[in-house]
Amino acid sequence: MRICLLTSRPDHPLLEGARRALAPRHQVVAADPDASHGSPAAPAPDPPSADVYLLKTRTPRALALAHRLERRGARVLNSASATELCQDRARMAEVAGKAGLPFPRTRAYDCPSRIAGDIGELGFPLMVKSRRSARLDVVARIDDREGLSALARSRPGHPVVVQRFVENDGWDRKLWVVDTQVYAGLRPTPLADPLPVGDKSLTEPLDPADVPEAWTALALRAGRAFGLQVYGVDLIERDGAPVIVDVNAFPGMRGMDGAPEALAALAVSAGSGR
Repeated sequence: MRICLLTSRPDHPLLEGARRALAPRHQVVAADPDASHGSPAAPAPDPPSADVYLLKTRTPRALALAHRLERRGARVLNSASATELCQDRARMAEVAGKAGLPFPRTRAYDCPSRIAGDIGELGFPLMVKSRRSARLDVVARIDDREGLSALARSRPGHPVVVQRFVENDGWDRKLWVVDTQVYAGLRPTPLADPLPVGDKSLTEPLDPADVPEAWTALALRAGRAFGLQVYGVDLIERDGAPVIVDVNAFPGMRGMDGAPEALAALAVSAGSGR
């Protein structure tokens, strides 16, 4: 079987570990949809033919390529549409709400300055996030009008979503899922300033056995709702109950023992049509 990695980082620990697990019996190739091929606006060239493609990138060219492969009948994990869905935090909230998942009420604005007119209804504190999830996006707690004005000045014309701040213990519970295998970690919640999200090296692995079964079940429900097979769910605890604050497609899962092998098994299963 041939498995193709759609990524700019085939050496990523998760992918490299999966490649090693697959190597004895399967061929693993890689293609970077964003490698230079003439004009940046030009479509990504076709990658090598494969039984399954693992989409560990979310750039516009990569997503366009994934859609093109799917129209031809190729199997792509995660699908292009599911990957796109996880990039739009407004759509994410809509899907979570329809699925009955615990998720903060979310409003979308085309720029931070638009929020001021609704402060009387929204109140403080607020969580303000970039509408589009991406590297170096905004994830900020805003406590007053001065903070909101500062954000508006620093990010003019930047689409955002706004949520009422959920009181919590200051920690994100990171649940990562490959098919139905669940892995877990603990990371400080990014709260203070309109700055990039925190250093991922701060994640402390957790024994999945120490994660409440209800939380694990919630992560699996989220995967079904969003149509994902390889994904992460960020949870915070409010009054002893979990609240989902983010869902992301194909996270790195660094340091999660067994995750590369689970990814390899999923790739083989998908490539075999199971």
